[in-house]
Amino acid sequence: MAITDLMINEQIRDKEIRLIDENGEQLGIMSSRDAQKIADERKLDLVKIAPTAKPPVCRIMDYGKYKFDQAKKEKEARKKQKTVDVKELRLSPSIDTHDVQVKVKKANEFLKNGDKVKVSIRFRGREIGHSKAGMLILENFAKETAEFGVIDKEPKMEGKSLVMFLAPKG
Repeated sequence: MAITDLMINEQIRDKEIRLIDENGEQLGIMSSRDAQKIADERKLDLVKIAPTAKPPVCRIMDYGKYKFDQAKKEKEARKKQKTVDVKELRLSPSIDTHDVQVKVKKANEFLKNGDKVKVSIRFRGREIGHSKAGMLILENFAKETAEFGVIDKEPKMEGKSLVMFLAPKG
């Protein structure tokens, strides 16, 4: 439930509610007016936390502090998320062995950092007739990077390009 969806204080118009105090103890079922009076005496807010329950459950708490804590938790959760980037390496069908080794080294670096790698071979003009050679290049590329990555998507023709995706191991 989002923080803004909670009803507080005078927004609660139910006849009867189940009340929980700030320590988590149940105070029983009572009218919302009585519950509001108890919350006011304790200089805290009355917050409806379970509107679908019969009767609805309300809690006495410091709403400002609660909102702050929830925002803090959400921020922590976002911080712990790891975004996976897709790095692209482009090869040509007539690439030399040393050039492939340079690209493999770069791909291994990306895979070590936890990024996915998109390896593509672009065919121009009549080169498209030699797509089998491109498949061999990608298969060898996959073997070279097998230590750090696995094939996520097998080599496949997309338009004039042959594309393969590698994902980090583990």
